[in-house]
Amino acid sequence: MATLDRHGAWVSVEAYGPNVVHVTIAADKAQVLKGPGYGIIADHADNSAFHETHDRGGDTFASPALTLHVDAPPPPHVPGVMERYFAPDLAPVRLQVKNAKGATIVDMTDWNMSPHEVAGEATYQVGATFAAPADEHYYGMGQNQGSLGPLDLRGRVIDCKQWYDAPSGETVCVPFMVSSRGYGIIWDNPSDTHFIAGIRGHTSFESKVGERVSFFVIVGNTPQAIYSAYARVTGKTPIPPKAAFGLIQSKARYDSQAEVLRVAHTYREKHYPLDVMVIDWFYWTHMGQLDINPAEFPDPDGMNRKLHAMGMKSIISIWPRFERSGRYYKELDAKGYFLKDRNGKTVDGLPFRSDRAGALIDSTNPAARKWYWDHVRDNILSHGFDYPWLDETEPDLVPDGFFFSIGSGDRYHNVYPLLHVEGVAQGMRAWKPDERVLILARAAYLGSQRTGALFWSSDIDPTWEALQRQIPTGLNMTASGIAYWGNDIGGWQWLPQTTNATRPPLLDPSDARDTVGQNNDYPELLTRWFEYGTFLPTLRLHGMRKHTEIWAYGHQAEAIMAKYDKLRYRLIPYIYSQAKKTYDTGAPFMRPLWMDFPNDPNVANLGTQYMFGPAFLVAPVTTQGQTEKDVYLPAGSDWYNFWTNEKLAGGRWVKVAAPIDQIPVFVRAGSIVPLGSDIQSTAFKQAIAEIRVYPGNDADFALYDDDGTSYGYEAGRGTTTRLHWNNAAGVLSATGGDAAFDGKVAGLAKVMGKPGK
Repeated sequence: MATLDRHGAWVSVEAYGPNVVHVTIAADKAQVLKGPGYGIIADHADNSAFHETHDRGGDTFASPALTLHVDAPPPPHVPGVMERYFAPDLAPVRLQVKNAKGATIVDMTDWNMSPHEVAGEATYQVGATFAAPADEHYYGMGQNQGSLGPLDLRGRVIDCKQWYDAPSGETVCVPFMVSSRGYGIIWDNPSDTHFIAGIRGHTSFESKVGERVSFFVIVGNTPQAIYSAYARVTGKTPIPPKAAFGLIQSKARYDSQAEVLRVAHTYREKHYPLDVMVIDWFYWTHMGQLDINPAEFPDPDGMNRKLHAMGMKSIISIWPRFERSGRYYKELDAKGYFLKDRNGKTVDGLPFRSDRAGALIDSTNPAARKWYWDHVRDNILSHGFDYPWLDETEPDLVPDGFFFSIGSGDRYHNVYPLLHVEGVAQGMRAWKPDERVLILARAAYLGSQRTGALFWSSDIDPTWEALQRQIPTGLNMTASGIAYWGNDIGGWQWLPQTTNATRPPLLDPSDARDTVGQNNDYPELLTRWFEYGTFLPTLRLHGMRKHTEIWAYGHQAEAIMAKYDKLRYRLIPYIYSQAKKTYDTGAPFMRPLWMDFPNDPNVANLGTQYMFGPAFLVAPVTTQGQTEKDVYLPAGSDWYNFWTNEKLAGGRWVKVAAPIDQIPVFVRAGSIVPLGSDIQSTAFKQAIAEIRVYPGNDADFALYDDDGTSYGYEAGRGTTTRLHWNNAAGVLSATGGDAAFDGKVAGLAKVMGKPGK
């Protein structure tokens, strides 16, 4: 819209629709005229809703959704004593954003560019500072595993960078912050960034490398308005193949195709639903060989045919590192397709840990991305594997002090997971244009949600503490626009064969000794984790344990996990409908309570429970030996205990029974929950078995279904049945779907509830 001269600073302003403004500030005019950075879809810029005015006070850009005012430069004055020594060389820039009601919600009070040298180049530390009202709360900023429960980032300093070795578990930088005041900020800088949240009255972003300040302000009076705009700026979240919502079975590692098939057959023999079998690392002969060891997997094509015949898909792990002894190392080195040091030499291995082998494919190089995809496709996926697991996408070979093709690893520290995963995603879509992309990926950045990836919290410990950290971690990750997040059910790291637990275990471990040794409470931990995982966007068992299947932890644990496995599949019509809504709106369906209950101050910092779609409130049990839990029921609604159907008033804490086969789950009054028939995988057609209605208010639900595999939904090929509950009349009706099904809806309705205290 405009490039403004502020007498030593330049400010550019553009819009991405009526409720998004992009602000760039620099001392060099050429820097503010550059386009946005990685992850941003520059083609989606749209200034049409705005008009500009100018007066003595500065420049104003207004649309029906927001008003941006950039202050005029202050009049010249004689510097005081302090200013002579400590004032910045930069010209001051101050701006404010008001919402549609005219309330000021963003007040940028300062910006900075501090010169220093990084990786041999003269550059700046860049940042911006905003006023932080005392009642403001902050969420998002990617995956940070430092909290054991509190959700609000206020008062914390977040190191926003891809960091596998973070003390509490891997951090993932998605620099998108959402405020309780009805706005979000996308910080457009891929270097290591500190987010200082509401400390000493200010909130600021500080990035290690840059020559400008660039950020987007999104204004919205609902989460849906904010996340739909975020999707406009960085990309829509596609609907994963329906198999992604079933059980995914993984282990570090299945050491042969015979073991893979044995596990798959056992699931079918026991009639436990399963959709995906995963082949993890070291199925190859050398890292980077991009082959499949015939001694262990003599017929991968035949293995996949057998899995497909059972209604299962397969995922295979593919790493971005190449050993010197592999067949491609010399070729890639000669082409310059690896991460380099300052002397132009390939970086081989890590400078720390005991993980020292392998060069990193430089996925910032388009030619290297193409080479990688071509060989992944031809050497591995062509053997009938359905989906890739792209591990180490931080990347694990830390780029700081080294160089990508696009520049220093310090400058571009956080972009690798986007470029690496998107290169494979684009290749998959071109290879099989009507089969949905699904990728398991370990890290993310702005825009990563558009790649079709499922993200997980990396190599966490098999401990109660790690489980406790997952709940607030995941809620801030989904608040960052990454809807498909999960974790390794049971934890990934090696399982200690003893325990420090002091309470008697709630499950008998005596028939699980082959797996757990004397870790007596681990069957209980895994079961609690699986119960929580049932209400995650993805449910995936994994870990460095002798066995990871649900029957390997004793008959008591097996019975409970089998019950939740079947519940997960009954919930698929409900979950899949949420996936369509996320595609349409960008809003996550696993979300913190503040999104649904913004007027209840008690939920602002509550990171131990969450909403799973519009109906379910889930409060996972994360303490060993616990059989009851205090749960907060948000104000503004009545709630039904999912297990007992007891109806309770909201706006209070309640003590809820939590025997080992139950975690507290409540359903909001005025909800419709469709449940499917029992199936063994999503490859089988699933009928709607019942439609539960939780009365108290009129209710609506958009029940969505399609073929589950193709991109037909992008062209509107799919069926949406609009269910409506008339609370006064006690009638459930349906419109818009299949006429025959619409006529059956009243008979499928099951009205729930009984009065509580």
